[in-house]
Amino acid sequence: MLPAMAKLCCGISYPHLRSMTGLQRVAVAALGQEFVHRQKVGQMPLPRAAGQHDCVEETELSYQRQGQQALQEALEIVRDADGWRMEMSEGSGDAIYSKVRHGNHKVFRLEAELEASPEELYDILFVKVEEMHQWNPSIGQIKVLKHIGKETTVTHEVSAETVGNLIGQRDFLSVRHSLKTAECIYLGGAPTHLETLPPQPGFVRAEDGPTCIIIQPSANCAGKSRFTWLLNMDVKGWIPKSLVNQALPRAQLDFTKHLRRRLAAGGATLA
Repeated sequence: MLPAMAKLCCGISYPHLRSMTGLQRVAVAALGQEFVHRQKVGQMPLPRAAGQHDCVEETELSYQRQGQQALQEALEIVRDADGWRMEMSEGSGDAIYSKVRHGNHKVFRLEAELEASPEELYDILFVKVEEMHQWNPSIGQIKVLKHIGKETTVTHEVSAETVGNLIGQRDFLSVRHSLKTAECIYLGGAPTHLETLPPQPGFVRAEDGPTCIIIQPSANCAGKSRFTWLLNMDVKGWIPKSLVNQALPRAQLDFTKHLRRRLAAGGATLA
């Protein structure tokens, strides 16, 4: 189940992390421009169907702001080079670093190189997020509940019941936001609230975020991407922190393994 929980967000060694600072500035600047654009658009009168109220529009815009803020906060965590330590590495070159933040809370940063273009990964991880359960066996279902423009969605995710699941099933209610620049594609996410979907009986509602994925073309090989994923999760419930801190980075590696299998299969449905 933990691989499902590790769902959201350029391999970054420490020198590479420092070189990413410029990319992060580009992302933050783009987020600022996007926000200004939203404000300008918001000042223009929009056609409304009969009975539509201003509060509906404001609610939709609030999800956009949540997604933008989550992405910016997550990028700031990645950009801060202090405190990261190697957690584990794989023969494939995948590496996971961890950092202890406020309240003795640990976050994890996966670095990998994937054989896919940034656009291919964006399509799989954001546009076709509802299909994720087809190639990631730890996910039971992801449902897009709201589309706010092309860049923001509200989703509900339920983890699958799997053998050896030490943490138990969880569900997530999240806002997801995407941002494209000339250098990178950024995916951000954070927990959100929806009155029509309170915590469900039989599930512990966990929280994922602020979190992000950074996808950029590989400098070494055309058609490949450098992939950075910040996992920042509170699984909730009465689970020893030591167990959670062992399970989460392993879940990131498992997710990447399933993602590579999906990429190798192309458009085929995986059993």
